[in-house]
Amino acid sequence: MKPLVVAVDMGYGHLRAARPIARALGVEITQVDRPPLVGPAEQKVWDRVRSAYEWTSRASQLPFLGRPFRWALESITDIPHLHPYRDLSAPTRGVATVERLVRTRDLGKGLVTRMKETGEPLVATFYSPAIAADAAGLKNVWCVVTDSDINRVWAPRDTVHTGIRYLVPSPRAGRRLRSYGVPENRISFTGFPLPHELVGGRDLAILRRNLAARLVRLDPAGSFRRDYREELAHFLGPLPEAEEGRPPTLTFAVGGAGAQAEMANRFLPGMRGPIEEGKLALVLVAGVRGAVEARFREEVRLAGLEGALGHGLEILRADSLEEYFDRFDATMARTDALWTKPSELSFYAALGLPLVFAPPVGVHERYNRRWVRESGAGLVQRDPAAAWQWFSDWLEDGSLAGAAWSGFTRLPKHGLYRILDEVARGAGEG
Repeated sequence: MKPLVVAVDMGYGHLRAARPIARALGVEITQVDRPPLVGPAEQKVWDRVRSAYEWTSRASQLPFLGRPFRWALESITDIPHLHPYRDLSAPTRGVATVERLVRTRDLGKGLVTRMKETGEPLVATFYSPAIAADAAGLKNVWCVVTDSDINRVWAPRDTVHTGIRYLVPSPRAGRRLRSYGVPENRISFTGFPLPHELVGGRDLAILRRNLAARLVRLDPAGSFRRDYREELAHFLGPLPEAEEGRPPTLTFAVGGAGAQAEMANRFLPGMRGPIEEGKLALVLVAGVRGAVEARFREEVRLAGLEGALGHGLEILRADSLEEYFDRFDATMARTDALWTKPSELSFYAALGLPLVFAPPVGVHERYNRRWVRESGAGLVQRDPAAAWQWFSDWLEDGSLAGAAWSGFTRLPKHGLYRILDEVARGAGEG
């Protein structure tokens, strides 16, 4: 029986993780925060939580006035230091809240009812559906973790006896779950489920092809390719000469809540010259938010770049999440550097895609940024007003090409296929 793949609309991260899994299994993503799985009362709970999260995320980015909201967001997402290793299994306020919602507010009731009726296994990319199914005593429950380190709320109160099988994207997330008391045999390190369309199967055929072209565009002086010619030839084969001299593509992506869209007014004026001269292609990703697209278009107008739209400058906005994810992945195939906050997109560094990090929104994103930087696959943005200057320096000295290569060689790329293997194996045993 095919698993039920569930997610929630809380930013793009949990849906982005669920999508490749659902596609590979030939099923639709089921949102546990939307009808028909939730009734009116539960729907109101989800809507309040979502609105509060999105509003706080955007407000936390305001200068000066945003400080209280940043403090509130970091309090909610706080993750204690992992070292020294110690027992962190004591339930937190967040754990108690989820438990209370499951027990007294019927959180996950529709999901549990369906699973009892159909016997479907569950693959969840958010913690509460997995916890609700586990509390009901249901078997074959997998939880796909979507950050490199996680809050205690991802695990139930009684971690020792949980039946949830955790699929983690980083070794640190596995160590964190063990510190919360989850038995080691319930944790599997898989990596993040990257889109098949950008990986190309277990032999990484598409990934290698995209990376080969990307490295030529990211290394205009050829210094990185000279220094690593043997390794590049071994892993990628001949690099495409047709990409020589083509401008690199920088993609700037805001979060699902629209946080950091205001940064465009700082970097667009300085990029006018390089874009008009054909030295840079720029993509502004607005997701599915019309307000973010409108903000980008206004900043493009103020920067005098309206004539460049469609000629080195584009804005990506879609009417639906499905369309957005399709177009975003197609954009990533030709993107040479991704400028974004350290959300779930941090895991895209494994595609050989160098990341330029905007400030994190929440403690979990700080850990994501650290994980990528310690692997050599990401750099922290400098003054946005001088973005073209530091970006072109990184092109010239090979920093971006080096980050692309580090991401490819050091970060897990087979997450989707490992997850499918784990679910198939576990369902067979169950």
